[in-house]
Amino acid sequence: MRPKALLSWSSGKDSAWALQVLRQRGEVEIVGLLTTVNEAADRVAMHAVRTELLRAQAAAVRLPLRSVGIPSPCSNQQYETAMATAIEQAKADGITVMAFGDLFLEDIRSYRMKKLAGTGIEPIFPIWGIPTAALAREMIAGGLRARLTCVDPKQLAPSFVACEFDGQLLAELPPGVDPCGERGEFHTFAYQGPMFERSIAIQSGEIVERDGFVFADLSIAAPETHARSARKVLP
Repeated sequence: MRPKALLSWSSGKDSAWALQVLRQRGEVEIVGLLTTVNEAADRVAMHAVRTELLRAQAAAVRLPLRSVGIPSPCSNQQYETAMATAIEQAKADGITVMAFGDLFLEDIRSYRMKKLAGTGIEPIFPIWGIPTAALAREMIAGGLRARLTCVDPKQLAPSFVACEFDGQLLAELPPGVDPCGERGEFHTFAYQGPMFERSIAIQSGEIVERDGFVFADLSIAAPETHARSARKVLP
């Protein structure tokens, strides 16, 4: 019997691709997605994606969603308390593995390993260490479609928000910006790919600057609207 695993799900391309890799390998049974949600805004933490889109993703990948509510603002202690409760529940449900879509940031990997040490749940990192330029191209070639939901304007021009994560975007990224945005340059929402049973029709709405970041508000769209808005032209 394969170990039962939860996948830490940000709603972005990396966690989506981690799901694809895990399913291809078949070494664990993915039994659910684990996502932190800003309770005040009812959105995915950091990515600021509406929970209706998060639920649509879970349905499209055919996995139950475990939402971990956190306040806003959220202290590190509050975050760790909420996650500890989620981990205890996972353990009670027979889950012994937690998968993450981290790519190369050693401090984040070490933090996750430290917090899971002694819990009976093993952390795994299915796409760790893959060169991000190659990984980004592999995702796109593999049919993954995602849109930028958040940009750090200190690292990347705000005009990139709401753009498609595609070959054109990779060509336009300035030198020094990681192709997968692993240093926080940008975050994405994945809406189509081989891990999804069906694509999610989305549209980009209001663009706002908040807490030092620039966000594009995505929502469910009619398929024809989704097709028209699939590529934003950069100035």
